[in-house]
Amino acid sequence: MTGSAASATPTPDDLPYLRRCVDLAREALDAGDEPFGSLLLDGGGAVVFEDRNRVSGGDATRHPEFEIARWAADHLAPGDRARATVYTSGEHCAMCSAAHAWVGLDRIVYAASTEQLVAWHAEWGLPAAPVAPLPITAVAPGIPVAGPEPSLADEVRALHARAAGIPV
Repeated sequence: MTGSAASATPTPDDLPYLRRCVDLAREALDAGDEPFGSLLLDGGGAVVFEDRNRVSGGDATRHPEFEIARWAADHLAPGDRARATVYTSGEHCAMCSAAHAWVGLDRIVYAASTEQLVAWHAEWGLPAAPVAPLPITAVAPGIPVAGPEPSLADEVRALHARAAGIPV
């Protein structure tokens, strides 16, 4: 697996949005879903859309990052998408990275990396995901990326451990 190359560190201004994403991930887990949450910030700094994972119904594409791409395509002009930032509790998977790039969204900021999630799953003896664990920059190299955010790592890890039935 490749690491999340070319990622910057999230800024202090990013932290409240990442905090909200982790809260959305907790809401997803409390609702019986996988712990992922994301939001979309427009170029003016307003949160215009947020969602959490909804894959428990059987549609494995119901990731919040993918829903953001769909929503942005329907509701934002291309120029507005090019100024928007996506915040998320976990780094985009390859599917969501591609959707993000195809729709023309700008910066992505994440709390926990794919590399971290894969390591946690391996530590807990969980099977690998059916899709290659590629960093965003391998799928969509032109998108500015920031993450992971070290101050949220333990909390995100605990949510994923709880989802896997691992005592923390």
